[in-house]
Amino acid sequence: MGHSDLDPAVHERRPWNAGQNVGAKRPLKLRDIWAIRFYLDEHKRLRDRALFDLAIDSKLRGCDLVKIRIGDIVSGGQIRNRSTVIQQKTGRPVQFEIMTEARKSLEAWLSRRGGTILYFAFPSRIDYLGHLSTRQYARLLDEWVETVGLDKREYGTHSMRRTKVSLIYKATGNLRVVQILLGHTNIENTVRYLGVDIDDALTLSERTEI
Repeated sequence: MGHSDLDPAVHERRPWNAGQNVGAKRPLKLRDIWAIRFYLDEHKRLRDRALFDLAIDSKLRGCDLVKIRIGDIVSGGQIRNRSTVIQQKTGRPVQFEIMTEARKSLEAWLSRRGGTILYFAFPSRIDYLGHLSTRQYARLLDEWVETVGLDKREYGTHSMRRTKVSLIYKATGNLRVVQILLGHTNIENTVRYLGVDIDDALTLSERTEI
């Protein structure tokens, strides 16, 4: 049953998010990426390695990543260099690259997985014709980051979406590039997403000697 805001019991209850980090999740650093890759390779986790690599390169939201079909990333029996998907949130297409590490891990996984181009690349454990759930993807990510000594409360599926663009932004300072890669319609969203502040702006400015 519900409670009135005036009831003392309401103010005595512990908030649901007490002690949890519910803000923006941190992107992975390069050393974290390779540590997770080493762990997954060591334990022969072909699916998870392919999922991890594709998550980084694609920069997709979890809901779009888990729905990737084999035909989205394979053409003529080869892993594509680039792919395009329609984002569930915006209904707009976004392109992404598939780099060497991801192509290798995807090829190894899909050779094992089998199926036609209409099949989901990462099937559900419960419904083989369905796709991996976003919740299961989140659980996997929790496991990955914990195995390399990171606090899972500070990372989430959006960490995977932010990882590569954060590295690109630090290297180039080009917000427009990041906006295109993330499929944002408004660059203000990109600024908030990256957490760009005055210190970032000054740091980039200090790199330019006149």
